[in-house]
Amino acid sequence: MRRMALVTLVVDDYDEAIRFYTEALGFRLVEDTPRPDGGRWVVVEPGGAGQGGGLLLARAKGEAQRNRIGDQTGGRVGFFLHTDDFARDHARMVAAGVRFLEEPRHEPYGSVAVFEDLYGNRWDLLQPAA
Repeated sequence: MRRMALVTLVVDDYDEAIRFYTEALGFRLVEDTPRPDGGRWVVVEPGGAGQGGGLLLARAKGEAQRNRIGDQTGGRVGFFLHTDDFARDHARMVAAGVRFLEEPRHEPYGSVAVFEDLYGNRWDLLQPAA
């Protein structure tokens, strides 16, 4: 079976990104391995082990990559974080300082609110309708 394993997210600083994704969003650090070129292989994921859908946090190299930090999708929501308890996770994220761009909405497809990560990338926090 095929599944999406990782998506690269270009970041400014490994440790800053790890703190945000693990502390503010509640992801778990899966791997943080030094690389011979001075970089690191850093993987975080929101779910349990082996559920897939992790982020490879890649420190920007060069001006072109630095210019994409926080704008990897041209201002669109580019990432979707599903939850089984919207109210719980929304409250925890607000308490952790996550910046929501709107009040929660209850749509036919589920409960949703757009938030920004520490770099300005837009995400949906989404509890799909049953």
